[in-house]
Amino acid sequence: MTLPIDPDAIRAGDYGEKRATLEMAHDEAVEHVRETFTDHGFGVPVEFSPSELLNEKVDAGRDPYYVLGACNPQMADRALDATDGRIGALFPCNVVVWQEAPGVQAVYHVSIMRIARLLGLDADEDAMDEIIADTGELVDAAYADLDSS
Repeated sequence: MTLPIDPDAIRAGDYGEKRATLEMAHDEAVEHVRETFTDHGFGVPVEFSPSELLNEKVDAGRDPYYVLGACNPQMADRALDATDGRIGALFPCNVVVWQEAPGVQAVYHVSIMRIARLLGLDADEDAMDEIIADTGELVDAAYADLDSS
């Protein structure tokens, strides 16, 4: 299969990759991330533990791994309009917390708004530029508070 874009030409900033490391227990880190993103205007309508599911279903032996489906309703509403509804296939904006070692948790996020732009889903480029800037500010602020808390 030939890809329509060159993966080697795409950099982390193109898709809004964010990473942080928290030195705390996994459950504490999940709660901390949930609270921090909530404080910055995100709700968490969906959350689940793939590691628990996989460990139960296929005895995967995975370390703790948790997905918080974060959503800022105003941004989601604007993004639906700017993409003629197609961005919904990428919803919600996930923030992932996984255990790198006992007491050390990775927090990871990519911007679905930037990914939608890369995929050509934006029907209104100007509106999408504003949404990308606005959501980027919200995520940057949340990540700044993750590191400072």
